[in-house]
Parts: sequence; C-alpha cells; structure tokens
Amino acid sequence: MKKPYLETQPDENGYFGKFGGAFLPPMLEEPFAQIQKEYEKIKTDPEFIEELKYVRKHYQGRPTPISFAKNLTEHCGGAKIYLKREDLNHTGAHKLNHCMAEVILAKHLGKKKVIAETGAGQHGVALATAAAYFGLECEIHMGEVDIVKEHPNVVRMKILGAKVVPATHGLKTLKEAVDSAFGVYMETYEESLFCIGSVVGPHPFPVMVRDFQSVVGFESKEQFLEHEDKLPDHVIACVGGGSNAMGIFAGFIDDDVELIGVEPMGKGEKLGEHAASLTYGEEGVMHGFNSIMLKDAEGEPAPVYSIGSGIDYPSVGPEHAYLSSIGRTKVALCNDEEAVDAFYKLSQLEGIIPALETAHAIAYAMKLAKILPSDKTILVNLSGRGDKDIDFVVDNHEIPNAKF
Repeated sequence: MKKPYLETQPDENGYFGKFGGAFLPPMLEEPFAQIQKEYEKIKTDPEFIEELKYVRKHYQGRPTPISFAKNLTEHCGGAKIYLKREDLNHTGAHKLNHCMAEVILAKHLGKKKVIAETGAGQHGVALATAAAYFGLECEIHMGEVDIVKEHPNVVRMKILGAKVVPATHGLKTLKEAVDSAFGVYMETYEESLFCIGSVVGPHPFPVMVRDFQSVVGFESKEQFLEHEDKLPDHVIACVGGGSNAMGIFAGFIDDDVELIGVEPMGKGEKLGEHAASLTYGEEGVMHGFNSIMLKDAEGEPAPVYSIGSGIDYPSVGPEHAYLSSIGRTKVALCNDEEAVDAFYKLSQLEGIIPALETAHAIAYAMKLAKILPSDKTILVNLSGRGDKDIDFVVDNHEIPNAKF
C-alpha cells in the first residue's frame, strides 16, 4: 500500500522535492542537527505526546470547533461556507499549537531562553505565552512598522514578560524581524532556541511546525464529517509563510479535496506592492531554506507589502512550493480591498472579527462560493481573530453603517 503523504515528506535531509534543506553558517550546523535529533526523539515519546495532549485540552482549549457560516453562506448564495475556529484557540490564533511544543522542545534541549520573529504579533504573543507557562525567558523581534500597526499585540507580549526588540533596517517588517532574530540567535544559540513562527527556515523547522499544526487538519476532518457526513469539497487558508495552511491541509492531503492557498496581492502587480511569492516568485534560498521567493533585479529578496502583517514575507514554506509545483494545491489571490471587505462582512454577518491575514482566505471563499452550487462545501481555516487589527482598520477604512 502507498504510504501516507506525511510519512514520506520531507526526506531525511529536509527536502520536499527540490525545496527545503538547511543552508546554514558552519557554527549553526551542529545546533540545528541537535534540534533535529531531539525532535525525532521526542515526537514519538509517550511522555511528550501526553504532555502536549494535556496542554492542548486543558490550557489551549482544543479541540476548536467548526462553525457553519449560515449568514455568510446566504449572502453569497452558493456553496456552504464552514469555518475552523482557530480564533478560539488560546491567544486567538493557531500559533500556540506549535509554540507550546517548541518550548517543550527547548526545555528538553536544556535552553533557558526562546527567541522568535513576529509580523502580526500572533506568533510573538503565543511564544510569550508558552514561555510564561513553562518558565523560560522570551525575546521577540518585530519590525518597527508592525510594532506601530499591531500595537495591541505588542502590549500583550510585554505584559506576558517578553522582551520586544524592534527591527529598524530595510522595510522594518517581517523579513527584517527574521533577520534580526536570526542574528541574535547566532550569538546565543548555546543557551537559546530560535522558535521559528511558520513552516519556513532551515530543516527541521518546516516539518516540525507542520506536524505540530496538523492537529488543526485532523480535528477538522473528524468534525466536518459530523456536520456533512462527507469531506469538504474545498479547503482554503491564507498563505504567507504558510503554517496555518499546512496545518489544515495536512488532514486532507491524501483525500480527494481541493486545497487552496490564498496569497496577498496587496495593492497591485508591481514588485513591492504585493507578497504573492508562489504566483510571481522564482526558486531561491533565503533564511536558510530553498523555496520560491520574490527577487529584485539583483536576485536579492524583493520588497513586499500586504495589509496583513503576518503574510508580508518574500518567500513561502518549502512544502507549499513543492505541493504547488506538483499540482496538489491551488494558489489564489486576494488584494487589500477584498480583505478589508471580508473583514467587515464576516464581522457584521457572523459576529466574528477575523484577523486581516485570515480575511484573505474568507474573501476568496466568498468569491468561490458565489460560483458554486449549493450542494458544494468550503472549509476555511479561520486562523486568527482580529482584535489586533481593529484600530488600524477603522483608522484607515470606514466602517459600513449597515449589514449587507
């Protein structure tokens, strides 16, 4: 019998086809090899599995439910839209799923501190939460632009005890936060662990984060069968680095279900106006892994933009690059205007305020639902809530004064 996909990808060197790997400075090769060795050991350790199960059930509040978006479905007038409610996961997004596990890993490695980057702040809040729970120090690097834009999450991180370090170079957004965090980790790797916030980075992080996030997909598969007595026809998630998408895709990857990753089209097609890596990018190495990335004229990572701070990244997880290249996943686009429209529509029709990143997936689901018959179903990973975005959105986009 054919082995399940998750047992065959990546290979022992962390490659999904030609994408992935670990492109590291010599001083970090041994630390990353230790991380991989420890992960391989603990992922099947009954004690680790039980600890993670306990934390997820009694602290995070898992399983998160699936909700039928009845009013949104009626508004679109076509396929049924369902929402996997990761906004109800503790801290308000899917990020805690891998952060709790990464901090447990850090403790197994004898580390005293965790370091990470964050864009929208959701990963930063989740890691600060996990560090507080397990008693480790936490340092979060965040672009200056995003610190202003996502102020509520910055305050949350500080309240939780994390040190927030501004990235002040370049565009001062997510890529620069990764640069800054990686630089500090290179100087402190003996006592700290760089807890990468998505399915990106050198091996083993793309597979680790996917595995820790796969709980979303496996829960969804079981729950959706309870709703419809069949699997969804389409599963949709936003994609920047791609952790929430790989999490939900993992549960359906061996099934006859269309998997759709929605990239941020931002303000237009020109370089620097969007962050649609799979759509407009080419093969390249950045931040220690080979994938599809947006490049400038000199072949360096291009400037990117999105209204969603968590998805304005010039590359994408190597597994997403692989799945797209073999045709297993479909790539769709959503611009800022469509994302804001979806933000308000979901809020006023369903009473759920989504994160701007998540709103990209909602927007495409609405577009797709309108052209599908009513017997078709769509499942959207509602990867985060929009508390962090409300000030920014209302300051820049007028609130509609009535339901649609």
